[in-house]
Amino acid sequence: MNISRNSVPVLRRGVRRQFDAARNAPVLQAPERVVVLDEIADAILGECAAGGCLGQVSERLAVRFQAPREVVEADVIAFFQELFDEGLLVA
Repeated sequence: MNISRNSVPVLRRGVRRQFDAARNAPVLQAPERVVVLDEIADAILGECAAGGCLGQVSERLAVRFQAPREVVEADVIAFFQELFDEGLLVA
């Protein structure tokens, strides 16, 4: 499946975003797997919690980081495509 600006991805059952005190970093916790998130990945997932499709998430992030929407949207879509390909979310 290809992720697009109209996608509304959801973390797969058993995958959750949380702060890992041992790593002192935000992570995606999945069965038998931990993905450490950098500041941008955590911000993207945080904006998704507010709801909307990836186009809307990208617009909010572009305003927040004062960056071109087209650039932000391309990065957001690529990020979620990677998560989808790794089996961490459903769209």
